[in-house]
Amino acid sequence: MAKEVRRRKTLEYHFSEKHKEYIRNCRKCEFNVAEGAVRAGKTVDNVLAFAEELKTTLDRIHLATGSTVGNAKLNIGVCNGLGLENIFRGQCHWGKYKDNEALFVKGPDTNWIQKIVIFAGGAKEDSYKKIRGNSYGMWIATEINLHHAKTIEAANIRLLAAKRLKIFWDLNPDNPQHPIYTQYIDRYRDMQDAGEFPGGYNYMHCTIYDNINITPERLRAIESRYDKNSIWYMRDIKGMRVVASGLIYRRFADDVSAKQYNFRIAGKPKDIMEINLGIDFGGSSSGHSFTATAITRGFQNVVALASERIPCKDQNGNVIEIDPETLGNRFCDFMQKILSRYGYVTVVYADSAEQTLIAGIRSSLRKHGLGWIRVENALKTEINDRINATAILMAQGRFLYVKNECDSLENALCTAVWDPKELTKNVRLDDGSSDIDSLDSFEYTFERRISQLIRYG
Repeated sequence: MAKEVRRRKTLEYHFSEKHKEYIRNCRKCEFNVAEGAVRAGKTVDNVLAFAEELKTTLDRIHLATGSTVGNAKLNIGVCNGLGLENIFRGQCHWGKYKDNEALFVKGPDTNWIQKIVIFAGGAKEDSYKKIRGNSYGMWIATEINLHHAKTIEAANIRLLAAKRLKIFWDLNPDNPQHPIYTQYIDRYRDMQDAGEFPGGYNYMHCTIYDNINITPERLRAIESRYDKNSIWYMRDIKGMRVVASGLIYRRFADDVSAKQYNFRIAGKPKDIMEINLGIDFGGSSSGHSFTATAITRGFQNVVALASERIPCKDQNGNVIEIDPETLGNRFCDFMQKILSRYGYVTVVYADSAEQTLIAGIRSSLRKHGLGWIRVENALKTEINDRINATAILMAQGRFLYVKNECDSLENALCTAVWDPKELTKNVRLDDGSSDIDSLDSFEYTFERRISQLIRYG
C-alpha cells in the first residue's frame, strides 16, 4: 500500500497579477525567462512553475543550475522555504546521481513515479562536463547571465530528446550587449514576434516594486544598501540593463573632491574585532601594494587603517626592479607600524598568483622576529562582487579610512573607472592609468567576510 504523505502546513504564496500571468504562461511555453531587480520574486515563480511540470512530465531526469552547485541548491532547492524540497516535502530526499548532487522526488504528486533533479554549477569553463551523459526533460537555471557559454550550449543540447521540453531562466539585468541577450533572450523574443518560435516564448520583466510581499520598511532597508548613482542601483532596484561607464565609486570621489571627507576619521576606530593585511604584488606595469583594514564588532564597519604602494615605474616610465628581499623588508616595516599602533594583526592575505613572493614575505617576517604572523592566500573572489560590496558599504556609511594614513587607497578609490572598451561585460579598467593594485590589496582584506558584512538593515 502506498505510504500516505501528511503535510502540516501549506506553503504561503502571495503573487501580484504580473507574477500570476507569468506563471500561467509557463504552462503553455517551452522557454520562460524572468528578468528583473533583486527580491522581485523571479526565482520563486520559476521554481513553482517547474515543480508543477515535474509532477506530470514523462521525463525522469531534469537539470537545475546556478553559478555554483551551492547556489543552485540554495536558490532552487531551498528558495527561502519555497524551494523544491519544500514543495515536495515528505516526498523527496537529497542524494547522489552519477556523482552529481540530486533531489529525488517520488510520491502522490508524481503519481509515485520517481523524478530526479540534478543540481550543478555553471559558471566555470569546464562546468559543462558535470552535466554530460544525461538527457534532461526540463532545465531550470538561476542567474543564467553568470553561466559560462559552454554550460548553456551543453545544457541545450542535452534537452533535445525531451518528451516535454521546458526551460526556466531567471537573471538580474546585465550589460545590454551581454551574450545572454544577443544570443538567446532578445533573439528568441524577436523570433517569437516573427512567429518563428513554435514552442512558445514567455518573458517577464519585474522590479522589486512588483513584489507585494515586501513591506515599505523592508524596501527602504534594501534601498539603503545602494548608491543611487551606481549601476548596481539601476540594475538591482530599478531593474534596468545598464552599461557600466565612468567612475566606479562616484559617491566617494565626489566626497573627496568637495573636501567633505565623510568617510575619513581622525583617530583609531573603536570596537575593532580583527585586523587583516592585504598584499598585491606588482609587475612591469603595476606596483606592489599593502593595505591594513579593521573590521569592527558585529561586522558593523570596514575601516582602512593604512595603505602603501610601491611603484614599479619611475616618472619617465622606466621599470624599477624591486628584489624580493627589499619588498619583504618594506612589508615588515609596514607590519611593524600596524603592530605598534594597534597591538596585533589577525592574518595577512596575499595575492595567490605569486607563491614565490609569498614565500619571500614569510621568510622576511621570520628574520624580523614576526614568524608568528599568519600569511594566507587571498580568496580572489569575482572583482565585481568585491566592487559591489565596497559600494554597498559606502552607501550605508560603513566604510571609513584613517586620515593621513591611506593616501594611496584614497587616490585609487577616487580614480577607479569602468573600461569603456568592454561592451559585453563590466570590467574595471586596468591599463596603468589608475591604481588597481591598492584596490586589490584592500579588497583582499575583507572579501572573505562579505557575506557577514553585507546586510539589509
